[in-house]
Amino acid sequence: MFIDFGKLNGNNSVDTVLDPREIFDVLPEKDEKYEEYLRDVQTEVLNKWYNENKDKKDVIVKMNTGSGKTVVGLLILKSCLNEKKGPAVYVVPDPYLVKQVIEEAKCLGIEVTERTDDPSFLKGESILVINIFKLINGKSVFGVEQIDIHIGSIIIDDAHACLDIAETQFSINIPSETSVYKELLNLFRESLKQQSEVGLMELEAGDPNANRIVPFWTWNEKKSDIIRLLHSNKDSNEENLKSLKFGWPLLKNNIELCNCVIGSDSIEISPKFLPIHNIPSFQNAQRRIFMSATISDDTVLVSHFNINQTTINQSITPNSSNDIGERMIIIPQELNTEISDVHLKSFYKDLSCKHNVVIIVPSNYRARFWEDVADKILNSRNLYSGVAELKNGHVGLVVVINKYDGIDLPKTACSVLVIDGLPDVRRKIDKIEQGALQGSDLLLNGTIQKIEQGMGRGIRSKDDYCVVFLMGRSLVSHLYVYGAIDKFTSATSKQIELSSQLSKQLRGKSLEDLREVINYSLERNKEWIKTSRGALVKVKYDSSVRFGETTVLERTAYNNALNKNYREATRIMLEAVNKEENNIIRGFLKQKLSEYLHFYDPVEAQQTLMSAVNDNSQVVHPIEGIQYNKLLPSDTSQAQGLVNFIRSRFSDPNKYILFVNKLIDQLIFLPNTANVFEQAFMDLAYVIGFTGQRPEKEFKKGPDNLWSIGNSEYYVVECKNGAIAEQISKHDCNQLNGSINWFLERYDESNTLVPIMIHKSNKFEFAASPHKNIRIINESSLNQLKTNLSELAKGVTANLNDINKVDDLLKTYNFTPENFITKYTIEYK
Repeated sequence: MFIDFGKLNGNNSVDTVLDPREIFDVLPEKDEKYEEYLRDVQTEVLNKWYNENKDKKDVIVKMNTGSGKTVVGLLILKSCLNEKKGPAVYVVPDPYLVKQVIEEAKCLGIEVTERTDDPSFLKGESILVINIFKLINGKSVFGVEQIDIHIGSIIIDDAHACLDIAETQFSINIPSETSVYKELLNLFRESLKQQSEVGLMELEAGDPNANRIVPFWTWNEKKSDIIRLLHSNKDSNEENLKSLKFGWPLLKNNIELCNCVIGSDSIEISPKFLPIHNIPSFQNAQRRIFMSATISDDTVLVSHFNINQTTINQSITPNSSNDIGERMIIIPQELNTEISDVHLKSFYKDLSCKHNVVIIVPSNYRARFWEDVADKILNSRNLYSGVAELKNGHVGLVVVINKYDGIDLPKTACSVLVIDGLPDVRRKIDKIEQGALQGSDLLLNGTIQKIEQGMGRGIRSKDDYCVVFLMGRSLVSHLYVYGAIDKFTSATSKQIELSSQLSKQLRGKSLEDLREVINYSLERNKEWIKTSRGALVKVKYDSSVRFGETTVLERTAYNNALNKNYREATRIMLEAVNKEENNIIRGFLKQKLSEYLHFYDPVEAQQTLMSAVNDNSQVVHPIEGIQYNKLLPSDTSQAQGLVNFIRSRFSDPNKYILFVNKLIDQLIFLPNTANVFEQAFMDLAYVIGFTGQRPEKEFKKGPDNLWSIGNSEYYVVECKNGAIAEQISKHDCNQLNGSINWFLERYDESNTLVPIMIHKSNKFEFAASPHKNIRIINESSLNQLKTNLSELAKGVTANLNDINKVDDLLKTYNFTPENFITKYTIEYK
């Protein structure tokens, strides 16, 4: 029979039942894989939504990866349609996940579509499944600043992954080869020069490390010119201006509340917070459900989606957290600081002969480290075909570039998962803020969130299992030195704790000794399985919602500024400043306070910015600049200075070694790493008992690094670790010569200096005029320094109570003022 008469008379229970659990029961065509009942965790979540939360505008649902979140989302939206709260939209981060949701819907027998013009969707009879790009862009079919397609109920699945994409959609990126870039740079040249003359020189010389934020007063003074220029190019068909075409409609009415960062490759214009109100169909939806794995910090939902946090008392979670799959989480370089990345590469390659080993790396550069052992390297072009191969059988060692979410690797598709290094920040404004915030909690939360997302790729159900390795000295240092390990969710923390207890007996031993431990998981040892599952039995989901108070205040201030109520925005930002105890963050918040103050009291804004610099020298500097503070010699010996540094900075000596290992990883010759390298080189001064400063970064004039090595002697250092030229350019030479003059102007004749250039080459180009005393740290001498630094750290931690021994170690490894220049620098040509 072709006609279903039940549908004609309106008695079809599939379309009338409201309780999503009952909808599941009456679905007539669902796949046999669902058996007869929903899982306990799915039933618990659906109960809580339907009985307690369905009439709330904003709801947060947290379920572990692989616990059936998609089924829950589809049933909730089907309930909304039956209640006439449509149209209904299911949003995921990317096209691949769209296909996954559609496949799940087909298995359930729930009607879905990908077409926004599908009459069944518009009439509230089927669920629209789209990626976040379709919803949020300047040409959105849902309407920008007006509602073209009404949304009744919407689910944002993998909400935290969607946020990253939304940030990109709300940004404009203008490449340097366009005329628009050149005109904007001309607008801001003088202001950038006032902030840092060297910085402007680097921009114009094409230095890949150069990223400079346009001071807020200049951005506002030039507002009319900016609008004219961007508006006149908004309809350009030039491929390089595609970002402007799609971003301009979202930002045009609030351009004064945007940040502008100029790099040598492009200009990035982005809002302080996402003006999500420009997509009114989303803003005005009757029901908005945000779904994610158990992420401990919900603040981004306020900052990006502007939810009203006061209406959300807690998130919807299952009753127990034991629905997560089994993970043995190992951090080899914490167990044994002697284990190198090269050792691990060989170890994982050996494991991949029998198991699929998946390694998530943050960048193309890091992927090259694995090229000689990788069976496949997956990027955005071949990711999903590669994932399909892993699911179908043994592939070996597979490297995945910068994909911490959105891929499923169940069962043998991924028996061993490796998170290699810290995730990279991509946006220019994030790089600026990363430099200003210097490892504060505001940065750590986002980093751990992304790492935890990556760790979930290898377990897709309660019965799944995977061995997870965390590697890379920077990552390990963040976990243990900066305390990031305490920011994982409760279930992950419990698994780390259990794995740590298991491997504690192997502390200091080799990787081969570790193999026996991971075989408990890989070879399905019954005692391990029992212990692993038992550890999670009593772990409960934390249903409380955590909204960082500072970010909530910032977002509230921004919302007031959108309405031109700058005085109220200022009052709220001042409240945030007064509540902050950390100097670094307080200085950063004072800069934001100054930005709102400038709209009605420019003089007070500059005075506040002066105060901000006193708290945090990395923020934008006021128009009048700031007074340089001399780097004074230490009043202790080098050996005592080193011991004092360790005891004041680290709770135990092993964390000092982890910190040194991180510096060793960061002291590399690589483009686009200048800020990290310069900070690491300054930290190096303290790590060997000297003191250091970054004058160009902190005071906008002077060298990249200044070291005080005692006896009124200094090293004046320019770091060109990102240079790729075969010779040292005239520009770089002039920069170091200028820094020499800067030092001579600020330090009297009783002080002496050694000028140092860090560069792959020790040969100046013909047009350069180098100072006669310049020394070079090239790749060979830097590598020797790092090798000896590692040995020094091990020796010092074993002899902290013997100053004479520490002094001997500094001499042995040539880190004393007498030996450093001779051992680690060479003459130029």
